[in-house]
Amino acid sequence: MNIQALITECIKNKRSAQQQLYNAYADTMLTVCYRYTRNIHDAEDVLQIGFVKVFKNIAQFNNQGELGAWIRRIMVNSSLDYIKKHSRYNKELVFEEINLHQVSTDNPDVKLLAQDIIELIRELPFGYQTIFNLIGVEGYSHAEAAQMLNISEQTSRSQYSRARASLIKQIQQRSSKPENFKNYV
Repeated sequence: MNIQALITECIKNKRSAQQQLYNAYADTMLTVCYRYTRNIHDAEDVLQIGFVKVFKNIAQFNNQGELGAWIRRIMVNSSLDYIKKHSRYNKELVFEEINLHQVSTDNPDVKLLAQDIIELIRELPFGYQTIFNLIGVEGYSHAEAAQMLNISEQTSRSQYSRARASLIKQIQQRSSKPENFKNYV
């Protein structure tokens, strides 16, 4: 079934079409949700919440862009809503207003696999991780991230800068010890 026919059937609340859409995007979207949560169980909860929103609002998809990108945005927003609502995340999601010096744009002389980078991002403090995911991974602007998290654009910039600096430091430290990375290239 083509995408437009699938969307039409989902608008009609056809369970088979909804299942097909879910099966097509669930694995990818679970990865998105997991980047924002602290464990797979929370990520699965967010995935379910997100797909309820997808099916509820699929008639609003206007075919201006890819369906996967539209679903991804819903998953990111659902993830942010989830971490804002749950107290265990609220304690960790702290953003500090600070002024920083410009971070060096030098790249470490090391090649890491995507899984290694994902693990390093997950080791960041939760606020840094959230900002880095929004800006560095999802491609949102600082203005968009600030609005989504109800923080200032300057806070978004400073948190991203600190997250990036922390990642560079982690990569540089670990690159001098390649045995720390089983997938070191």
